[in-house]
Amino acid sequence: MNLVENRSADPIHKYTPSMHTAKRLNATTKMTTTKKRKTNQTPENKFQFELNSCSKSKDFRGAVSLFDDAVSKNTRVNQHHLNALLYLCSNAVTDPSLKHLALEYGFRIFNHMSSLNITPNEATVATVARLAAANGDGDRAFELVKNIGNYNVAPRLRTYDPALFCFCELLDADKAYEVEEHMNSAGVSLEEAEIAALLKVSAKKGRADRVYRYLHKLRSSVRCVEESTATVIDEWFQSNEAREVGEGDLDVTRVREAVLRNGGGWHGLGWVGKGDWVVSRMSVDDDGICCGCGEQLVCVDIDDEEMEKFASSVAALAVEREVKANFSEFQVSE
Repeated sequence: MNLVENRSADPIHKYTPSMHTAKRLNATTKMTTTKKRKTNQTPENKFQFELNSCSKSKDFRGAVSLFDDAVSKNTRVNQHHLNALLYLCSNAVTDPSLKHLALEYGFRIFNHMSSLNITPNEATVATVARLAAANGDGDRAFELVKNIGNYNVAPRLRTYDPALFCFCELLDADKAYEVEEHMNSAGVSLEEAEIAALLKVSAKKGRADRVYRYLHKLRSSVRCVEESTATVIDEWFQSNEAREVGEGDLDVTRVREAVLRNGGGWHGLGWVGKGDWVVSRMSVDDDGICCGCGEQLVCVDIDDEEMEKFASSVAALAVEREVKANFSEFQVSE
């Protein structure tokens, strides 16, 4: 009897029903609260929750069904909601079975945004431009970018890409050049993919002057190109147009002077000489000697234009640091 009583007195073996009951009641209360929250969700919160689920699973059909339901019930939506729907539409156009529906809903959603006086941002314009380009409408994609200033936002490279690539694929070189000019005016720089696309359409259209220009853009801004870009370059130099372009008479002295003036890397005189080009892939050894022609690689200095920019930068720094803004009196502090 004493042994039983001692065990019951031991706190390790002591059973407390009240604690177990409290845990069950607490769990029941939490379940009831969660259920009430789901039941009491506003249409806007419900729409947001379900749209997030569609976005995570990339459920295009579920998302556009939500959109239809929101429009029919006049559910309040914001820019973020509509941008998420547009993004799902732009992803769906890559699926041939969904492309037509994705384009239809994409433009409907954008028009709905306008009807609600919701201001688009850069992401909105870039996404709708992708939809327009997927529909083969480069003009609409470009028009969207040109009007982006109406929304007080600045365009980015991705904003221009749909129109630029669309025109390049359609071999509409002049319109592609127009996009490039607009990019320059907006301070948006081309990268390798864009330069390669412009180079390719220029080569296919026989625009030798433009080919020359884009080759030097690659030289100055990209340096080492991707395989796909190298293929475009190879195709140009093996073409009939490359064989025929250029001046017949080669003034070697003039070329050498131009090379020195431009830092030793290029002459900048355009195509010189005519005839077949020798195109080959070669490597450079550890000593900087080309394994193809045996020539030693040399350092290239900056050209006149780059030198002028550098001098202007130094002068601007001097003016900024010198109280009297007199460059001649500027001295670097030690």
